[in-house]
Amino acid sequence: MTGTLLNVATVLLGGALGLAFGSRLPERVRQTVVAGLGLFVLAYGMSTFAATQNPIIVLVSLLLGGVLGEWWQIEAGMAGLGERLQSRFASAAEGGSARFVRGFLIASLVFCIGPMTILGSIQDGLAGDFRLLTIKSVLDGFAAMVFASTLGVGVLFSSLVILVFQGSLSLLAQQAQALFTDGMIAELSATGGLLLAGIAVSSLLEIKSIRVGNFLPALLIAPLIVALLAAAGISLTF
Repeated sequence: MTGTLLNVATVLLGGALGLAFGSRLPERVRQTVVAGLGLFVLAYGMSTFAATQNPIIVLVSLLLGGVLGEWWQIEAGMAGLGERLQSRFASAAEGGSARFVRGFLIASLVFCIGPMTILGSIQDGLAGDFRLLTIKSVLDGFAAMVFASTLGVGVLFSSLVILVFQGSLSLLAQQAQALFTDGMIAELSATGGLLLAGIAVSSLLEIKSIRVGNFLPALLIAPLIVALLAAAGISLTF
């Protein structure tokens, strides 16, 4: 839960700064900061992948996970869910409360729907590693500042959704901790590292569009492969 609490704090801080000073932040400064964050996330993702004991496991997990994700249309499903929620609440919020609800809803969707949210919460609950959620907290804090400067105080209340959603994921992962070995956690983290690199390339640096959400099943496949290899008595070391 440490990473989630930090995430909540940065959104509140970023939102407050956005309400006070956000309109004074030049667009070129925003773009430069996001690019800097993108470079850092890319480097962090690759360093996380480097800890793998068997890169073939990560490769197979990504390929199988990508096929399943495309079959299930996970990325499109997440985007469609966001659009449906926004459309529903935006149409219901007429009058003076519309701006508040729009700010709350958009910020909640951006902060809670995505691979980094899921991976970070799993790592926090499973291994007590909240470094990824720390990175996410920086990103969300900056985004909250931008959102609050245009969408108002509703953005700050999205911190409640972060607390409930990410906190629940971390608690669920914590309950599953007894089922995971060190090798399973290592390959899950390595696979997640490549997904982070994909987020950096696609969303932050905008080098190439990648449907990173469709690779999320790989996070389940990687530890499953480790468990199967261990049950068969096959060494994990490549």
